[in-house]
Amino acid sequence: MLKLFREILKVGEATLHYPFEPIEQMPGFRGKPHHDPELCIACAACAIACPPNALNISTDLDQGIRTWSLFTGRCIYCARCEEVCPTGAITLSPDFELAVMNKQDLFEKADYKLAACQKCGLYFAPAKELDYVFSLLNEKGLEPEVLEGTRTLLEMCPDCRRKNDVPKIVDIFQEKI
Repeated sequence: MLKLFREILKVGEATLHYPFEPIEQMPGFRGKPHHDPELCIACAACAIACPPNALNISTDLDQGIRTWSLFTGRCIYCARCEEVCPTGAITLSPDFELAVMNKQDLFEKADYKLAACQKCGLYFAPAKELDYVFSLLNEKGLEPEVLEGTRTLLEMCPDCRRKNDVPKIVDIFQEKI
């Protein structure tokens, strides 16, 4: 018996004082997803990539609002949302203590305004997403008149854009005939 106690004293403590001291996490630990609404453009790439459907996007065209929501109770911490986010708005944090008393505390929501079409006035895409696309085009160094024409097209819904382009295409074909 004394031999056993000597061995225990040599080895030392093998347990952690967990709730009283923080646990050190390894680099790359995947915990609760953190969403930064300022960076998010509401493109829905994260919701499409989420295997357990913990992330959802709903669009209310009457109100002109797109709602991003996360239910942490369904999340499997796979990091697919982090991989596909074009702006880095979603990152996996080291938070893993997610016990709550109320199920509603596991939900996060963010609302984003939709842009209205310049021709017909219908809501069609998140305004932040259109600004993001325009900024990417601007970074490419396009000429100002090309950028202005592109901005005009970006601010039109797909139906109005089609109606706008069809007469131009017909004119091009008539000139060639």
